[in-house]
Amino acid sequence: MRMKFFAALALTVAMGSALMVFATPPPAGSGSITGKVTYTGTPMKMKPIDMSKEPSCAKQHATPITTENVATGPGNTLQWVVVYISAGDEGTTTASQGVRYDQKGCQYLPHVLTMLAGQQLQIYNDDQTSHNIHPLAKVNQEWNKSQPPGSPPIDTKWDKPEFIAVKCNIHPWMHGYFAVLKTSHVSITGEDGTFDIKGLSPGKYTVTAWQEQYGTKTQDVTVGAGAATANFVFTATPY
Repeated sequence: MRMKFFAALALTVAMGSALMVFATPPPAGSGSITGKVTYTGTPMKMKPIDMSKEPSCAKQHATPITTENVATGPGNTLQWVVVYISAGDEGTTTASQGVRYDQKGCQYLPHVLTMLAGQQLQIYNDDQTSHNIHPLAKVNQEWNKSQPPGSPPIDTKWDKPEFIAVKCNIHPWMHGYFAVLKTSHVSITGEDGTFDIKGLSPGKYTVTAWQEQYGTKTQDVTVGAGAATANFVFTATPY
């Protein structure tokens, strides 16, 4: 009986260990927060960019591109607004893959790039001209590097959350932003102003919408098993 007992106990421990090793991890939260970002008032008019001094870039644009610090769409919508969970999120804190930032046609693509603090960032020069990448960090370390055409990507990362403006010292019209966050639950509005933050567990969250010209707005949202809604309205000014 004693031998059978220990044999059964050993089998139970072995099975328990197998369950610990092969157990399926809990699924990501099924909740989400969706909404739209709009404006009231009169936004500043975006100006066409003159790239005549850089012909190799100018020829890549059939029509002149415009500045993007206040990109608007139909129905008073705002594009390039970063909407993210700023409180209540215990989600991803590290990233397994890096993110890519391109300089193409003397333009930053995308205009706003989100990443986790500590996530690897690679900056590419896809143009036939040199660029000078200058992230204007204040919380993180500021730097300024030249990147000739055909050179390898610049590998970097930011250790602390911060919205970092980036510019090119050679082409003054080139402006963009790095949104360095401590959460992976983030969305950027498209031309229609909509956003969708997925993979949230039920609970209470603080949601923040950031727009480079008009600042931030926040609201508290309670998420259940389905979709919750949060809409943001910024006050636009023509200057």
